[in-house]
Amino acid sequence: MSLPKVGMVTFSDPREHEYKVLYEEKTAVRMAKAVSYFSEMDMELFSFDIAARSAEEIDRQTAELKEKGVEVFIAYIPCWTWPNGVVRGVLNMGLPTILLSNDDPGTHGTVGLLGSGGALNQIGYRHMRIQQDFTEERPNLFDTKMMPYIRAAAAVEKLKGKIFGFIGGRSLGIDTGSFDPMQWKKLFQVDSDHIDHEEIIRRAEAIDGERIDATYNWLVQSVGEVRYDEKLTEERLKYQVACYLATKDIINDRHLDFGAIKCMPDLTNFRAPQCISTALLNGGYDADGDFEPFPISCEADADGALSMEILKLISGGMPTMFADVSHIGYKEKLIYLPNCGSMCTYYAGRHCERCKNMKNIELRRANRPSGGAVTFTVPSAGEMTMARLCRVDGKYQMFIIETEFVTPSKEILDAFVKARGVHQLPVAFMKADFDIEKFIDVFNSNHISGVAGKYKKELLEVCRLLDIEPVVIA
Repeated sequence: MSLPKVGMVTFSDPREHEYKVLYEEKTAVRMAKAVSYFSEMDMELFSFDIAARSAEEIDRQTAELKEKGVEVFIAYIPCWTWPNGVVRGVLNMGLPTILLSNDDPGTHGTVGLLGSGGALNQIGYRHMRIQQDFTEERPNLFDTKMMPYIRAAAAVEKLKGKIFGFIGGRSLGIDTGSFDPMQWKKLFQVDSDHIDHEEIIRRAEAIDGERIDATYNWLVQSVGEVRYDEKLTEERLKYQVACYLATKDIINDRHLDFGAIKCMPDLTNFRAPQCISTALLNGGYDADGDFEPFPISCEADADGALSMEILKLISGGMPTMFADVSHIGYKEKLIYLPNCGSMCTYYAGRHCERCKNMKNIELRRANRPSGGAVTFTVPSAGEMTMARLCRVDGKYQMFIIETEFVTPSKEILDAFVKARGVHQLPVAFMKADFDIEKFIDVFNSNHISGVAGKYKKELLEVCRLLDIEPVVIA
């Protein structure tokens, strides 16, 4: 798991007499308590043994934190301090900021907190305020308020400088998958690299045969079953494996962080579906072992891929998934989420042991002109956060749904299989205990992204930090 890197500076009164007589001991005790408390939380904390009471000390500590590459800043105000010093530290860091103090009447911390927060608001610097004294007497704002903000802020900072690999171009006329590279650069500070499909084909044809065989053997031995037929042959599957290895090489050579691939109709008609590639890249493991999951969407859906990357970052590096919003089961209150042929392997079992996930996957024929395999599975039941970045008149909004995947009854599954006929695809069944009519009215894409766990609070903070309108479906 990738932990947020948090830097903390403790501020106190710069006046020597008042510090020695009133605040030195109180500051030291609360500083030690804060460091001890935060060391048990899911963050990588960088802090100091002394309080920052002068401009020189503030500059020294903040410079050191910047060298450490921290992503979130905590300005700790355990006692009264001069607000301009806090503002100096915040501006030095230039990061998402939490002002932290307490409500002990003997510390005058509230005065320092409100004075510093008010000064930051005067210059338009957004921040979060938390008043908590590391006790259980009040609601634990560290878990319910601070950590969601830290995870979100770290994700926004990590997003800066990422490189998106856009392989192919718009697929099947899906306008909601298109994007403006310069808008991304301005809003998210994400760069993009447009790569032709031909680069996959060129590299796939040059992949060493032993490397293809090793990955192919691992794949067929790992999955639960391979249903070979005239459309899904060993030759076709090995070609898909070669395309996967070629895509991995492109990712490494071009230093990509997440991506989207067109695939249809060009490759599905004349080469091979890229389902093996997206299933394995999103899962984070293959014949060579474990690697950092690489969020990659189908049908060149850029906003879908960016949604996946954000979900990955706020969850500490979890594998993400991508699907079509295909069918609304109004009676059973389920939304059916198939994928055109690829489902992230992790969601076939949600096990840390990858072999248990892979055994729940069948390789079945792809009903495309070029043949090949799809990764067929019904994703395991469990908590999910679904999200989707969309644009309305050029401005971004994010749809957020905290829900769960469920295991459908045999009757529901059989009816869906019958309705689909020969076109069987991996499909997740999402609980829809919300206003489905509202969802249909406002949801602005045919695709949706997801990650295991509950991260609505984090996504709301991401939206606040990026000035994106959140649309919570509940």
